[in-house]
Amino acid sequence: MPKPILPLAGVFAGALTVALSFATVSRAADPDPKNWDAVLDEAKGQTVYFNAWGGSENINSYIDWAGRMLKERFGVEVVHVKLDDTANAVATVLAEKAAGRDAGGSIDLIWINGENFASMKRQELLMAPDWTTSLPNWAYVDHENKPTILTDFTIPTDGLESPWGGAKMVFFYDSARTPADTVPHSSAELLAWAKENPGRFSYPQPPDFIGSSFLKQVLIETIDDPAKLLKPVNEASFEADVAPLFAYLDELHPNLWRSGKAYPQNYPDMKQKLADGELDIIFAFNPSEASAGIAAGELPDTVRSFTYTDGTLGNTHFVAIPYNAAHKAGALVLANFLISPEAQLRKQDPAVWGDPTVLAMDKLDAADRAAFEALDLGVATLKPDELGPALDEPHPDWMEHIEGEWLKRYGAAN
Repeated sequence: MPKPILPLAGVFAGALTVALSFATVSRAADPDPKNWDAVLDEAKGQTVYFNAWGGSENINSYIDWAGRMLKERFGVEVVHVKLDDTANAVATVLAEKAAGRDAGGSIDLIWINGENFASMKRQELLMAPDWTTSLPNWAYVDHENKPTILTDFTIPTDGLESPWGGAKMVFFYDSARTPADTVPHSSAELLAWAKENPGRFSYPQPPDFIGSSFLKQVLIETIDDPAKLLKPVNEASFEADVAPLFAYLDELHPNLWRSGKAYPQNYPDMKQKLADGELDIIFAFNPSEASAGIAAGELPDTVRSFTYTDGTLGNTHFVAIPYNAAHKAGALVLANFLISPEAQLRKQDPAVWGDPTVLAMDKLDAADRAAFEALDLGVATLKPDELGPALDEPHPDWMEHIEGEWLKRYGAAN
């Protein structure tokens, strides 16, 4: 006997009921970090697929160490899925959502910030909010004094991503070749220096994170009103707003390495070119990167750091859990471990990574605080009071526009 045909409204109502029931089940199935013992029990035996940039051997080694700790202590496997662009992970989650794969997703944790976080938040691709503030180790996080922990490139984090490390743009040079009193201390001075030293500076091609960061730094220094950068692009004034940036780049590019006909692949490539004498000035988003390079034997011990007088970009980087992650409990355990005093101390050691901590020293016990204070940050690392002001990251909408415009103007050269 054929099944009766439901009225169309009944079909929609039934489908809606099923969808709402599924959503309720999915939300209920999410582990609750407030019940940490239950999270640990659920996580045991899980394999966490951690999608993170894989372009630096010292960072890869650190993630390997964290994975070993999780296996030994919590019975959680960690697989580092090495990315060359975080946007690829975002695209994977979006494709899974479009295909209706709302559970059992292929990505459990993503190293993320900026435009990629804004995109995932906007498209509701992240696990329900406020899980980060319920992690046991959140108690150590310096969210009171580091505003970029709660606001990512002007976008409120809303507990959707857990802080992992701090970042600030710093420049490096080899003092054996370049006198300290000749290094530039603003983008305008860098342009003048490049004209006097053609071929000795360059930056990676956007959308590489470091290359895009260079564009943002110049944009902040050249736009008529930096307050515009705290809001999305105004389409009517965009061309005029970015005209000074592209005028700057038009002057700079003929004086770049290989006359701007090619670009370094990424930061490790720039680091190698500094070591080989192909470049005289490079930059990174980690104040300890030069000391870490020296400790690893990748840079000569004559490399030193400098920054800009009026400030350089600063931000926080995070980890986030996709809404459809297959192993959310394991992802929570990994995220929590990454903000433990032990893991943050190891991460800040230049011999390991040199990435600044997100923890507040006055929240730590005496032994952990003493361990941080005893860290040798390295001969090439500027002291905190030498880093200069931290400039706010522009709203992510700006780079989505600028990167496209950059490719139209200069991308064919590569």
